[in-house]
Amino acid sequence: MVDAVFARLRSHSKLERDAAISEMQTMIASTDFSAKERVATEIERLLSDENNWESRHGGLAASLLILGLPNDEFKSYGSHFGKMLHSKAVELLNDEENRVRTSAGEAFGRLCGQVGKEIYEESRQRILSIIEENMQREDDEEGEEGDRRSGNEESVNNVDVDPRRKIFHDTAGWKSLEAGMTCLRFVVRNLGSSFDEFVDLEFLELIFACLVHTNRFVRETGFQLISSLVKSEETDSLRRSVMKYEDRFCAALARGLADNWSQVRLAASVATRQFLLASTKEEELRKHFAQLLPRICLNRYYVAEGVRIYSQETWKLVARDRGRLLIEEHIDSTVDFYISQTTADNHAVREAACACIAELGAKISHSVMQSHVERLLPCLLTCFRDDSWPVRDAACVACGNFVKCFPQDSRSFLDELYHLFFDNLADGIPSVRQGAALALANVVEAYGKESLDLVMGIVRERLPKVKEQTSEISAVKFDTSPALFGVVKRARDNDMDLHTDKLMYSCGSLAPKMKRGAGCMHSTFRKVAEPWEEADGCVNLVAELSRLPLATQDVLNALPVLADSCNARHYQQHFSFLETTWKQLPRIAKGVQKRNFKRYLEHFFPSLFYSLDCSVPLTCVAAKDCFAALKTFVGENILRGRIEQYDPRMLEKVSNAFLL
Repeated sequence: MVDAVFARLRSHSKLERDAAISEMQTMIASTDFSAKERVATEIERLLSDENNWESRHGGLAASLLILGLPNDEFKSYGSHFGKMLHSKAVELLNDEENRVRTSAGEAFGRLCGQVGKEIYEESRQRILSIIEENMQREDDEEGEEGDRRSGNEESVNNVDVDPRRKIFHDTAGWKSLEAGMTCLRFVVRNLGSSFDEFVDLEFLELIFACLVHTNRFVRETGFQLISSLVKSEETDSLRRSVMKYEDRFCAALARGLADNWSQVRLAASVATRQFLLASTKEEELRKHFAQLLPRICLNRYYVAEGVRIYSQETWKLVARDRGRLLIEEHIDSTVDFYISQTTADNHAVREAACACIAELGAKISHSVMQSHVERLLPCLLTCFRDDSWPVRDAACVACGNFVKCFPQDSRSFLDELYHLFFDNLADGIPSVRQGAALALANVVEAYGKESLDLVMGIVRERLPKVKEQTSEISAVKFDTSPALFGVVKRARDNDMDLHTDKLMYSCGSLAPKMKRGAGCMHSTFRKVAEPWEEADGCVNLVAELSRLPLATQDVLNALPVLADSCNARHYQQHFSFLETTWKQLPRIAKGVQKRNFKRYLEHFFPSLFYSLDCSVPLTCVAAKDCFAALKTFVGENILRGRIEQYDPRMLEKVSNAFLL
């Protein structure tokens, strides 16, 4: 059986190796297992196989099983096994295969836990030298030397470096540097407080250098190591050694919390939580708040779900029920950080910054925020012109909230805001149109009749425009506003020169940076708004206005126009327009109240019955949901009577669907 298991550990198939590990786990756990020397010999053969990395990886996986046994059982495999594994693990930290290097680091750390700190002490200099020697790539050195020979100092200082080289350095594997850091992380985790004597300034300087390394995997591993250094309650003395340099750690964590890569940001978030919770005294904790709290706050809105959820939990643990008071106490540093993040290269960061600024306006007391409004609104206006539509959407909603909370301070920006709101109300992205409608309703709530007249003028102008919609929507009309990338792509799909022998990008962090807005200077692609999109935005706007008593009569006056617009079916996108209408009609009905809405109910029946029979599932479902909501709102008997009065033939169809 031992021969069969170890033969499968040499397999090129990961599934085969995993199955062999499962069998071996069962085998060595058996009370009557006696082939321990044979197992030790076979593992040594696997680790010594220079021709097959899968063998070395399988040998390390088997070693980890034995290292996971209780100390007495581990010793039963003989002292030679421990010495052999020590030697091989350190040697394999420089293996050509990354998976082998990572497993070797874990095996070395586990071995330290089984044998003691003397294992690490014996190999300490070698492990640290692996990190030091691999801090820089050979091609880095060659590039810098070439720059020096050509006198190009800017390139040496990374001011003007080939983008291909930057992307490669940030994402490629970094030889054995990651393995050395991973090894240290497992050593710290397994030695606990015994590692205290090895924490000195030289060691920490090496870690700090990794935290600002150009490669994201190295930075990520560095923050994971920091987390291990301050994590466990069993390592109080180790935490005390680390906290001697808490200001340096705090600055490094602040950089990590604002890193462009989500994985690094998450690792820094984990380390930050451990760092803050390691402070047992309130005064020790609070002195880092000005630097760390704004970053944790922003990450609660970050697009990456792991970072967002983890940061929300961290905020609850650290701030507890005093979050608003803490932000008010550190409002200057918070506002400064949010403003800086509205100019970040990463569009997801700019989006989160807009959401955070909106939160400040809504939750922080007016007396505290009053002096910062004039700084924050211009930043939101810049984001309002962003190339990225999620940023524009977030800035739009944030501006609406700010106007509602600070109407007098926002009045000087109002003309510019109206123009931007109305542009977003006709945007090609449905959620952007919805955000603009919400923001405009907040503006009306803030300024009353003067704003309502202007906004309703736009509704009266745009809502009937569906009748002007051409039957086929063009995909080649562009102006020089922020891009709608789906449309741009369709227009350039067949240009082979644009797509041949070009860089390939992974996630948005690597894609060419989307430009921030720059007033009238923004000049990228944006599709010209179609008439049906302008009308669709007005449907959302009418729904948002319906919740304001001030706008009730204007909304009622708009209902016949809306119903008439639903009857225009000559264009391809009329199903999308109808879907929006059926989603919003119950909200409108509730806003204007039942007695007022019942007068206009029959106006919508032709389009509702048309949508029930259409072949577009989303529109059909929206119509069914609308009927169900109206049944609850106006009453079953009233709805039945109105349908029977309109067309008795329709009553049976609706009765079967909704049990009228």
